[in-house]
Amino acid sequence: MKKNLMKKAVATGLVLTMVMGGASAAFAKGNDHDDRGKGNNNNNNNSYNSSYNIGKNGVKGNIQIRINFDDLKGAQWAMRYIASLASKQVFEGYEDGTFKPDKSVSRIEAITAAVRLMGLREQAESATEMATKLNFKDADKIPAWAVGYVAVALENDLFTENDSSVEPSKEADRLWATTLLVKALKLESEAKAKMNTQLTFKDAKQIPAGSVGYVAVAIEKGLVDGFEDNTFRPGQNVTRAQLAALLDRTGEQMPDDQNSSTGTVNAVVYNNVLPVTKAGVTTNYVLHPDAFILRNGVKVASSALQVGDEVKVRSFNNQVVFIEVTKLAQANQNLSVIGTLNGTTVDSQGRITTISITQNINGVNQTTVYNVAANVTLTGNVGSFTQGRLVELKGQNQIVSTIDVK
Repeated sequence: MKKNLMKKAVATGLVLTMVMGGASAAFAKGNDHDDRGKGNNNNNNNSYNSSYNIGKNGVKGNIQIRINFDDLKGAQWAMRYIASLASKQVFEGYEDGTFKPDKSVSRIEAITAAVRLMGLREQAESATEMATKLNFKDADKIPAWAVGYVAVALENDLFTENDSSVEPSKEADRLWATTLLVKALKLESEAKAKMNTQLTFKDAKQIPAGSVGYVAVAIEKGLVDGFEDNTFRPGQNVTRAQLAALLDRTGEQMPDDQNSSTGTVNAVVYNNVLPVTKAGVTTNYVLHPDAFILRNGVKVASSALQVGDEVKVRSFNNQVVFIEVTKLAQANQNLSVIGTLNGTTVDSQGRITTISITQNINGVNQTTVYNVAANVTLTGNVGSFTQGRLVELKGQNQIVSTIDVK
């Protein structure tokens, strides 16, 4: 039997790098997190790491991102949020390769993150914004690298008319952070319309009347929730892991950036390339070696992605750094497709592991790669099992169990 190897896809060896200002990081959770942080924490290897080179005096430098934090064992519930935000360049870890999930967040870190989440990082780090003469009483306490972020935040109504100070080093509490991100979503008018909402938290009276609407909107939008004892704890400091979750949920309410896209997986990952189809057009995405892939709430290897999974992918430097399966491929589906044999791959024992066929769909040739079961059966004109031959593939859940050579 003649076996043809698939042509190998060319994968770039680009290093995933970033450019940032002098901020060393930004962001939230402690052992006592709100009940939206539960679950999805059963993978001990779901860690995120970033190492970077920051020039002296805040001069921008390259940052190499690696998904491997060593200090997140107690905050695995936040892995997904941390990886998602890092892939959008919203925040990074520390120079020593840690994330410090239980560390409290300062107001300047939260403001920086909110501005980046709004897609305004480049503007905030521009020479014009960084040269802004701020009128806050404590303007001299604002780090030089953060001046542009504060200026952009002010221009985008993240402060109120009565804010006379930034208090950059003050620890951000839950109420303040919630209010900040509702403003980042441009929902201030909606919040004002809900100021008379009757919140059901046991400590609702601790929430100032002028802030009730912001909390109500945040709950309605799914940004934040209470704790298991039905408290909101407005004055509790926000940790980096907690803020990561809050930021990511806020980001889901904003339009996707140009580096994000969605679609359906139409072939298994081969040579580190993931084919995704949207509106009949297939795009081949090159995966970064350390790409964070979330499927069914768990970090997985790229081989776990299945044909039919609906995914959101986010790229940086022409490589995919984050994949989230938003809808699982339907289980127990029978597979039955006919197409022209494009090629196969075999293992060291000569067993077929993947098979690639080409089909003409709506006038467009589309190539799909399928995983092949170890006990696959070859039927039909087996002696003509060569490239260009018509074959019918049968199986279940996108795994080929029978190859019928026509």
